[in-house]
Amino acid sequence: MKGQGRAGTGSGAVSGSTMTGTAGTVPRTMLPAGLPACAVVDLDAIRDNVAALRERAGNAGVMAVVKADGYGHGLVPSARAALAGGASWLGVAQPAEALVLRAAGISAPLIAWLTVPGDVYPEAVAEGVDLGVSAIWALEEIAAAARDTGRTARVHLKIDTGLHRNGATAADLPDLLDAALKLQAEGLVEVVGAFSHFAWADEPAHPTVRAQTARFVEALDLCARRGARLEVRHLANSAAALTDPETRFDLVRPGLAVYGLSPVPQLAGPERFGLRPAMTLLGRIVMVKSVPSGAGVSYGHAYTTPADTTLAVVPLGYADGVPRHAGNTGPIQVRGRRYRICGRVCMDQVVIDLGDPGNGTGVEPGDTAVLFGDGRDGAPTAQDWAEAAGTISYEIVSRIGTRVARRWIGLDMPAAPVPRSRARGIR
Repeated sequence: MKGQGRAGTGSGAVSGSTMTGTAGTVPRTMLPAGLPACAVVDLDAIRDNVAALRERAGNAGVMAVVKADGYGHGLVPSARAALAGGASWLGVAQPAEALVLRAAGISAPLIAWLTVPGDVYPEAVAEGVDLGVSAIWALEEIAAAARDTGRTARVHLKIDTGLHRNGATAADLPDLLDAALKLQAEGLVEVVGAFSHFAWADEPAHPTVRAQTARFVEALDLCARRGARLEVRHLANSAAALTDPETRFDLVRPGLAVYGLSPVPQLAGPERFGLRPAMTLLGRIVMVKSVPSGAGVSYGHAYTTPADTTLAVVPLGYADGVPRHAGNTGPIQVRGRRYRICGRVCMDQVVIDLGDPGNGTGVEPGDTAVLFGDGRDGAPTAQDWAEAAGTISYEIVSRIGTRVARRWIGLDMPAAPVPRSRARGIR
C-alpha cells in the first residue's frame, strides 16, 4: 500500500457561480443590487494574514484551519487563499469537510481530526486525507478502510494534555500507540503525526499552558521510545502561535487568526500582529419611518423611544446569525455614523434609532448598513459585536447563516460554487 496524503500543494481551481473581484477595485462595503444582505470576504486579507503568521512561525510550517466553512468565510475560497499565503497544511474538523476540499481539486496536505463511528473513512483514506485518532475504536475503523481501499491510512495521534475533551490520556496513550504501530507494521496505517490542543492559550501566562506543553513533550518522548517516526508535531493554536514561540514544534495550527481576528483581544487587536479582518457583514436599509416619543419598538417593546425620532429597519436577524442577545447593544454603521440596535433582534430583521425626528441623517431605503468589518473606517468589528453580545469573535463570524450571500473579492482566483440560496444576485 502507498500513502497519498502529501500529494502536492496545488489549489486545483474549479469554476463556479460566484461574485468575485479584486480587492482594490471592489469596495468591501459594496452591497450588490437586489440583495438584502451580504458577507464580503476579502481573500487578499486571508492570504496576507497567513503570510504574516508564516513569518512569525519561524522554522515551523503553518496549518491553516478552515473548518466550519472557513469560520463562515467559505471553505474552498479560504483554503485557496491560505495556500496562496504560504500555508503548507490545511486542517478541518470533519472528514466530510476534507472531501469537499479534495473534490475542489485541492491536493495540499490535509487533516481531519474529529470523526465518529461509521464515518466516511474509506473515502477519506482513498483521497489521501490524514486522520486524527483519539481512541482505538477509531484506529480500527481506519485500518478497516485501509484494507477496503488498498491504501495506507495516514494518522496523527491526538493526545489529551489537559483540555479533557478529545484525545488519548497519558494512561491510554501507550495502548493506542502500540495498536497504531502494530497496524503500521502490517502496512495498514502510517503514524505520521501527534498533536494536542490548549485549554487556555488565550491567557498566555496561565499555568495550564506550560503544563500542557510539558505533557505534550512527554508524550512525544514516549512516541520516540516506542519507535514512532513522526513527520509533524503540532500544538499551537492561533493564540499560542502569536504569543508563545515554545509551542511551535513542526507546525502551528491557527484558525481565527487566519481570518484576521485577534484570539487575545484583551492583550492586542489584530493590527498588532499584522492581521486584518477578512469579513464585512452588510445589510440594506428597507424601511425608514418617523415615530413619536414613547413608542415601543419591536417584540416586547424592549426599547422605548426617548424622544420623537426616526427608525430604520435592516433585514438581518438571528436566523442569519445576528445574536439575539445583542438586542439594544449590537452596533451598526450607516452613512459613516454608528448606531445601536434598538429593541430585540428578530428572526429576520433589526431596528436602529437614528435619533433625529426629521431624519436629518438622510438615511433612506437602499442605503447600506455595516454590521461589522475591518474597523478602519470607524465601522464596528466582529470583536465589537462579541463584546456587545457577551461572546467571542469566533462565534460572530462562524454563525453567519446560509441565507446571507457570500461575496469573495481579491486574489483573482476562482472560488467554489455557491448554493442557489447564496447565489441570488451574485452573477
